[in-house]
Amino acid sequence: MNIILIVSDTFRRDHLGCYGNPWISTPNLDRLASRSCIFDRAYTGSFPTVPARTDLLTGRYSFTYCDWQPLSPKETVIAEVLGRAGYTTMLIADTPHILQSGYHFDRGFTGWEWIRGQENDRLVTDPVDAPLPCAPHKLRSPDETVRQYLQNVSERRYEEDYFVARTMSRASRWLEKNARNPFFLYVDTFDPHEPWDPPRYYTDLYDPGYTGEEVIYPAYGPADYLTDAELKHMRALYAGEATLVDRWAGALLRKAEDMGILDNTAVIFTTDHGFYLGEHGLIGKGIIRDGTFQTVPLYPEMAHIPLLISVPGGPQGRRTGAFAQFADLMPTILELTGAPDPGSLHGHSLVPILEGKKRSVRPFAVSSWSIIHGPASGRQSTITTDEWALICGGGAEAGQPAHTTAVVDSIARSERPAGKGGMALFHLPSDPGQTRNVAAEYPEIARKIHERYIAFLKSVKTPKEYVRWRKLHEM
Repeated sequence: MNIILIVSDTFRRDHLGCYGNPWISTPNLDRLASRSCIFDRAYTGSFPTVPARTDLLTGRYSFTYCDWQPLSPKETVIAEVLGRAGYTTMLIADTPHILQSGYHFDRGFTGWEWIRGQENDRLVTDPVDAPLPCAPHKLRSPDETVRQYLQNVSERRYEEDYFVARTMSRASRWLEKNARNPFFLYVDTFDPHEPWDPPRYYTDLYDPGYTGEEVIYPAYGPADYLTDAELKHMRALYAGEATLVDRWAGALLRKAEDMGILDNTAVIFTTDHGFYLGEHGLIGKGIIRDGTFQTVPLYPEMAHIPLLISVPGGPQGRRTGAFAQFADLMPTILELTGAPDPGSLHGHSLVPILEGKKRSVRPFAVSSWSIIHGPASGRQSTITTDEWALICGGGAEAGQPAHTTAVVDSIARSERPAGKGGMALFHLPSDPGQTRNVAAEYPEIARKIHERYIAFLKSVKTPKEYVRWRKLHEM
C-alpha cells in the first residue's frame, strides 16, 4: 500500500463542500470525499503548526511534554519506520516553520524538498518597492513578515507560480519518477494559511467589485479594528485561498489517477487547525500586541478539522462519528503499510474504523496548547466528548516565571497570561458554536470530564508536575 498524505495548513473544516459549505468551490476535495471515509469528528491535538506536525510524525500528543520547537532527535518518526520497512519516503513542503532554523522535520525521509518563500522565510533580499496592502496597524508583523513576503513573491506572474501550485506540481513530478516502488509521499502546503493573496479571480468569486484595503495578514486579536466590508473581504480572501488549494490538490490527485496508482494507494487529506475569522470576536489564533503573545481558547472554528481517508476497497463517501486526531495518523499508516509499531505511540490506528470493525478508537478528543509552561500561562485545553466540550485552563497558582515563546510564527515573544484557569462547558447538540458557557449549571458534568482529562494525561505519561498544574484550584 502506497501512501499520499496531504496537509493543508489552516484549512477550516466548514469551508469544504463535503462538510456542508454551500458557497465555496471545492469540487476536487469533495470528489476525494466521495471515495473516502469522511471523519465528522476529527480534532486538532497539539496546537498549532509545529506541535501538530510533531504529533503527525511521531504518533504522540506532544503538547504534554514539548512546545513549538525543533524535532527532537530522540523521537521515533514515521519516515524512519517506513524506511526500514522498505519504503521510499519523500517530504515536499512549502510550510516554512518545520524546515527553517534547524527544525529538522525532514529527519528520516529518503528525500525532501522545500519550496521556499512562504510567510517570513528569509529568501529574497532584493529591494522591492511593494506597498503594504492596508494600514500597518491592521497587519501582524508588517515589517518583519509582510515586507519579506512581498519581496519573496515579487516576481510571481501566473497561477502556477503560487506556492500551493508549485508544491503540488513538484509532488506530481515526483510521482511520475518514483511510483514504481512502495512510497510514502507527504505533501505539506502552507495555504490557505495567511498571507492571503490568491489570484484576483479567486477572490472575486466571493466578493466581486471590492475596492478597499486588503487585510492579507491580519493582526491577531479582537476583530473590532476591521470594518464590516474589510471583514467580509478578508473572508473572501481566505475562501479564495481554499479554492486555490482545491484546484492544485486536485491536480495532484488527477496525476495519481492518470497514472493508475490509486488501486494500491491510500490518500489522506487533512489540516492542522482552523482560524478565527471574526467568530468569538477574534481574528487569528492568538492575541499579539506590543511584542507579546497570549493564547486564546480552542473553539470549533479552530479545533474541529477535516479528515478524509481514501483506501483502495474501503468506504466510498461513508461518514463516521469516530473521534480522530493527528496522533492517530502514524499508527493508521503503519497498519495500512504493514510496518511495525515502534512501541512509542500514543495514537490509535483508524483502520478498524475504515474496515467497519469498530465504531470508535477513543472516547473523546483533546486539543491543547502546550501545557509545559506552568499554571501562570493559563494555556487552555479543549476536551470534546459526544455531547459536551470542556475548555479548561491550568489552575490558579501564581508566581511562575514569565517565558518566551515562538508560537505562532517562529518569532520570539514574551507570553502574557491567558487567565487563572477555571472551566467553560458547552452543550454541543444545542450550542455547536460554543457560545454559551453552562459550567455553572452543570458543575458535576464539567468536573467528570476534567477528571477524564487528567486520567488521559496520566495515560500518556505526562510529567507529574504538568499534570498537577492542570488540576483546577478553583471553579
